[in-house]
Amino acid sequence: MNIITEKGYVDYAERVIKSLKERRDDRGKPIVIITTSKIRNLLAMSADIYNVVIADTNEELSKEVCSRTEYLRMRFVYEAGRDGSVKKFVEEAKLLDILKQIDGKKANFILFNHYMEALVAFHRYYGGKD
Repeated sequence: MNIITEKGYVDYAERVIKSLKERRDDRGKPIVIITTSKIRNLLAMSADIYNVVIADTNEELSKEVCSRTEYLRMRFVYEAGRDGSVKKFVEEAKLLDILKQIDGKKANFILFNHYMEALVAFHRYYGGKD
């Protein structure tokens, strides 16, 4: 079963961001989980592939795009390993699981990229800081 769907990815993104925004330290002060710029960096990595996917008329992703998608997953892991806030975000948003679910399908990659855009939008809407 897919984590995100065409009908539900926006609501799911909003729930993820809200859950991250509700976290507080011992004194009740909000904890900044991730900055807008860090989320946008993740989106930028995805957007490069998205532009290639949109231009392709096939419903299946090419071997090159599948390879780039796997590389994208590895980059998300690397960025999460470098920064604990990115790791919390990647885990909460289930980005690695969703990347696995693309499974060579153009529609799934487009949905993933739209989900990333929704995460950025809601983060900004709910007061995300740079």
